Amino acid sequence: MSHPASFSSRRPRPWGTMGAGIAAVAACAVCFAGPLLALLGNIGAASALASFWVLALAVVVGAAAVGAYVLHRRRRAAACDPTTGPVDLGLPAVGMARDGRVR
Repeated sequence: MSHPASFSSRRPRPWGTMGAGIAAVAACAVCFAGPLLALLGNIGAASALASFWVLALAVVVGAAAVGAYVLHRRRRAAACDPTTGPVDLGLPAVGMARDGRVR
């Protein structure tokens, strides 16, 4: 008498489980492909925009350096100019009064 094959007596088929896993991975890849590509595209666009800003930043830094150098030269020249004369500090004068007494 032959016994019909029952569900538990059959050999397991690993390809069925692996196929389901591959299908799940493919579905996941299809689902997340759009957002991942959008993220990578935005990163690329931001880096392209930043490359132009780096050039602009270099120009601004160069202009600031030239301006600082010019201001430094002008202030140094004004500090060394002896033609300005004496500077009144607003302190009381020490010396003789007109009547000959010491103040």
